[in-house]
Amino acid sequence: MALWKKNLILIIIVILISVIPLLTLKNAEFAGADGLAETAITEIAPDYKPWFSPIYEPASGEIESLLFALQAAIGAGVMGFILGRITAKKSDKN
Repeated sequence: MALWKKNLILIIIVILISVIPLLTLKNAEFAGADGLAETAITEIAPDYKPWFSPIYEPASGEIESLLFALQAAIGAGVMGFILGRITAKKSDKN
């Protein structure tokens, strides 16, 4: 199988994994784990006081999402660079 066919199949799979939950779960709330953990902790121990507070609290949810996406993009760039270097070193030896 050609490389472009494998890549096309992988791209289609990624799109399906992303879109199917949105189509099948119309009114679902896709909340983060932090909010669910906070809810569970307050149910178990209502008098619990956090021992740590955030260093920086974004002004809005949009800014928080932007920072999260930026962090993910930088991490993906670093990983891509490292994997590219490893692959290039292997091909230089051949």
